[in-house]
Amino acid sequence: MFQIRQLLLASIAVCFTSITLAQSLSQKITTAFHQFASHESLAYGTASLTVINAKTNQVVFSANEKVGLAPASTLKTLTSAAAYYLLGTDYTYETTLAYSGEIDPQGNLKGDIIIRGSGDPSLGSDRFPQTSDQTVLSGWVKAIQQAGIRHIEGAVIVDDSRYNGHTAPGGWTWQDMGNYYGAGVSALNWRENAVGVNFRAGGTVNAPTSIVSTTADISYLQLVNETTTGDRGTGDRVYAFSAPYASRIYLRGTYGIDLRKTVYLSLPDGAYDAAYQLHTALANAGIDQTSAPTTFHLLKLAGSEIPQPGKVLENYRSPALRELIYWFNQKSINLYGEAFLKTMVYQEEGKTDTRDGAEMLRDFWTNKLAIAPGELKLMDGSGLSPENRITTHAMARILTSIRTAPWFGSFYESLPTYNGMKMKSGTIGGVLGYTGYQTAPDGTPLVFSLLVNNYQGPAQPMRQRMFQLLNTLK
Repeated sequence: MFQIRQLLLASIAVCFTSITLAQSLSQKITTAFHQFASHESLAYGTASLTVINAKTNQVVFSANEKVGLAPASTLKTLTSAAAYYLLGTDYTYETTLAYSGEIDPQGNLKGDIIIRGSGDPSLGSDRFPQTSDQTVLSGWVKAIQQAGIRHIEGAVIVDDSRYNGHTAPGGWTWQDMGNYYGAGVSALNWRENAVGVNFRAGGTVNAPTSIVSTTADISYLQLVNETTTGDRGTGDRVYAFSAPYASRIYLRGTYGIDLRKTVYLSLPDGAYDAAYQLHTALANAGIDQTSAPTTFHLLKLAGSEIPQPGKVLENYRSPALRELIYWFNQKSINLYGEAFLKTMVYQEEGKTDTRDGAEMLRDFWTNKLAIAPGELKLMDGSGLSPENRITTHAMARILTSIRTAPWFGSFYESLPTYNGMKMKSGTIGGVLGYTGYQTAPDGTPLVFSLLVNNYQGPAQPMRQRMFQLLNTLK
């Protein structure tokens, strides 16, 4: 009887201590959040914070948790987790090199070289040694040579038909689409659909700049340089303006007089660039072609015949999904999110439109966790659209739910570390967000989501105030 009483008293003590610690943490966050939200920078803005005890699934703190706010790149966590569930950690993309027609005894191919894409966002990227553009191009040239092809009476053609060509999500803005972070998506992405431009500043402030070089041959595009020289310390304020399939890119803004930086733009058609680069690489290897490089989409627009590929020369496989998601979250590459979104909706529903993918992503999470659909208004898979709206309640619940998934360790590792905390950041105009994981001083695992919309003033002071608020979880 005495032992039972002692055990009962011990259990009560543990429960009392846990409740006391939980109340203490909740009160600590409450005080910090009130101070944070009352700052003058949020006089016309909104802040929302949800903190969940991941062990008990109980809410430790919440404020404005059911208010839909623009999430910016914190949305990438939802896309990543859904991709793990629907595609699997070991999922890979296949890109096929093939040819149509026949090769005669002299090595003349009376047909075309065809590259068929399946949406790989890493093809030609320098994130991995095996995916770099030169490595991939060298492999393709070697495969063509080993097939005995010495001359091509045809063209290099990219089959980008799976997603009906190169597109950008409808909610993206004109200012974003021409820049590397606003690159559109295709069934054949190449070098992350981006290219770098090296500028030379003028001798004085406001003087015109000049373009010195580009990181790849894009002579088929016209770069209209309208940038001027900015003051010392003003950095890169260059914006590119173009749209899918544009042949002209306008460069506007300022480039600091003391700046030495490569500025990256989006390619209007990554699939065409891949065809163009292989066309050039083959010519340099002594394999000429009688026709100019092109894509299935461009042939379709022109009303031309679409060739049917015959013999496969090489099947190229991308790195595994878990490796792609690492870079997706670490470097917040919007293209990867849109590629994953299209891959998921194509595999699950046979559809290819971004809006269909966004609806599928919303339905996946609302059905899985019984979250109200109004808490997830999604327009893309990356968070670049300013029309996205998510509640911190939904975000925190989703991140809490995946902690027991077998792939959670891989997901967790993909999150960057800011302020000593594992969390994904998000930034677009007037929006800052952080969502992730932290262990409380008593060992309690916490999941949090913090979003700020329409704040006033510079971003860096707001980030520091957000970090100070999140420090209450440590």
